[in-house]
Amino acid sequence: MYDSNSPALPAKTMTTATAKRFTIDEYDRLAELGFFSEDDRVELINGEIVPMVSKGKLHSVCETRLERELYRLVGERATLRRQQPIIIPDYNELEPDRVIVQNRDDDYLSAHPGPTNVLLLIEISDSSLKYDQEVKLPIYAEADISDYWIFNLVNNCLESYSKPYQDLQGKFGYRKKLIFLPDESVNLPCFPDLILELSKVFPKG
Repeated sequence: MYDSNSPALPAKTMTTATAKRFTIDEYDRLAELGFFSEDDRVELINGEIVPMVSKGKLHSVCETRLERELYRLVGERATLRRQQPIIIPDYNELEPDRVIVQNRDDDYLSAHPGPTNVLLLIEISDSSLKYDQEVKLPIYAEADISDYWIFNLVNNCLESYSKPYQDLQGKFGYRKKLIFLPDESVNLPCFPDLILELSKVFPKG
């Protein structure tokens, strides 16, 4: 029984564990040291090493069809990258499904592309849809990536985001969102003269 006249008991000190946030340099160093196997598919997102979602059949087919159309349209006017890193300092090294970046003489041998190199960033989303909309989108907007597309395979549409901004609560997003259906066409924002027919991208049937 505790006596109220007894000396006060020392209060317990509460400690809160803080998760380690990896910087891009630390993440790359782990890769150099062989921390990841060749089969590991991971990204660095907000300082956390996050496994990438496995692809379903719809995702794979859409990816194949999109790649075919983009190469046909863009040609040598820009560089197309497929699930290769882009750097958003200091805590993000993501591997989007497709990115159109500016051409560079060394093909980015000296450094991965950063936000200023990105002309259009594309994710193909089925099981990853919510993550691409709610976690990755603010990262891309904060990095001032001007145009972000999500091929939404859940609702069978293309979500086109543009005009990044920060709201009064400090959250980042895009002011403009347009929805395109699979029977429609869309101009590539980086090359307005190039028209992508979505019927040639979305899986049929």
